[in-house]
Order: sequence, then structure tokens, then C-alpha cells
Amino acid sequence: MNALRIIGYIAAAILIFFGVLFIWGAFAEPPNPGWIPVGVVSVIIGFGLIVLAAWKPGAAKAGDNVTLKIDLPANVNLDTLKCKTCGGTLTIENIQMVAGAPVVTCPYCHTSYQLTEEPKW
Repeated sequence: MNALRIIGYIAAAILIFFGVLFIWGAFAEPPNPGWIPVGVVSVIIGFGLIVLAAWKPGAAKAGDNVTLKIDLPANVNLDTLKCKTCGGTLTIENIQMVAGAPVVTCPYCHTSYQLTEEPKW
């Protein structure tokens, strides 16, 4: 979180706090209804600062595509990568990242399993 965002949240909290106090104080004895608009404007500006501080320009949207490069573990030779179930030849297009782990889906038998790194010794 950068400094401007933190300052925005702090300023918003102060504005909302004092806005609520102004609204609440408008109903004290003697009543002062002139404080209500001041309090409402302060609360609205405070919530506007929260929205502005939370807004991230250029953030990925639900329909955006993300390119992910897969670094295969250990000494994987894609020429000899075979399906554990049916023995079908697998290519790089059959490997996807699921929950941070490389998962292979066989195009022939549709079996999915996680690639595991064999010990190097």
C-alpha cells in the first residue's frame, strides 16, 4: 500500500468521524440544524476518498486474459513426456497452472494429474 493511499484512508476516516459528530451535534440542546448539511457533506467526501483510495487504475478485470509462463520442474524433457494412464504423448499445450502447481491434462483419456519434481540425486 503506498503512502498516498494510506493518507487517503486516514483523511476519509477523519472526515467521516467529524461528519457523524456534526450530524449528532445538530440534535443537541439547543438544536442547530445548520450542522446537518456540514456533517452530510463531510461524510460524503469521506466515502468518496475511500472509493478514490481503493480504486486501482488498470487492474485486471474478470474477462481479461493473463499470460503465464510455466517453468517446469527439474529435468523435464517434453519430447518424452507421456501420460501416466494411457501412455499418450503430451505437449506443452496440455500443461496448465492450477492453484500455483503445474497440472497436466491428457488430450486422449482426459486424465488430470499434477507434475511432481523427482529428486535430483
